Amino acid sequence: MLLRDVRRDLKTHIDSSYREGAENYFKEGIKILGVRTPIVRKIAAQYYVSIKAKPKKEIFRLCERLLKSNLAEERAIAFDWAYRQRRAYEKKDFTLFESWLKKYVSNWAACDDLCGHTFGYFIFMFPQFFPRIKIWAHSHNRWLRRASAVVLIYSVRKKRMLREAFMIADILLKDSDDMVQKGYGWMLKEVSNQYPERVFSYVMKRRDKMPRTALRYAIEKLSPSLKKKAMKRD
Repeated sequence: MLLRDVRRDLKTHIDSSYREGAENYFKEGIKILGVRTPIVRKIAAQYYVSIKAKPKKEIFRLCERLLKSNLAEERAIAFDWAYRQRRAYEKKDFTLFESWLKKYVSNWAACDDLCGHTFGYFIFMFPQFFPRIKIWAHSHNRWLRRASAVVLIYSVRKKRMLREAFMIADILLKDSDDMVQKGYGWMLKEVSNQYPERVFSYVMKRRDKMPRTALRYAIEKLSPSLKKKAMKRD
């Protein structure tokens, strides 16, 4: 009944013009009702109140049921509820979160939502899972490769796992997929917020091999003078 009510509320807020815009924006395709993000978040928060006292396992089961619809709004609510359980994460949850990544992520927004929050916090708590993350960086699945970088951003913002971030950047350095390039470029940009000289040094040593898309993302927050040096063609 809870999920029925969630779905009913979502349907009352459908904006057909927003849906059409989203469908045109995502080149990979997206299944979406057309409910704007602030409203989705409000609905997620509203219904979480009624389930927050339930066992984590039961809440994750509800999340899985939402994810199976493949609707963008229901996926967003599932990831929201999972993140709200972050204080209760355990090592065994890695298997579940990885299965969600592999089964339910099919565009950059879903990848970033899961890995920037739920999975990102998990890796911050349990950095010993980094070897599993490195495996994603070699995957044929573009979203797993992007995830290998994005999942470290939560930790990087806390000044953690910097060495691992550069390791992932090295693995993805010459990736031909623009979504992957933007993902690891974004990760390096987050590192540059704390350690601009380290990112500048990194890109200067690799700029001849690094795709321009990734390079532009990585140096976005650097000073104008450093950006100019990094972008200069020899």
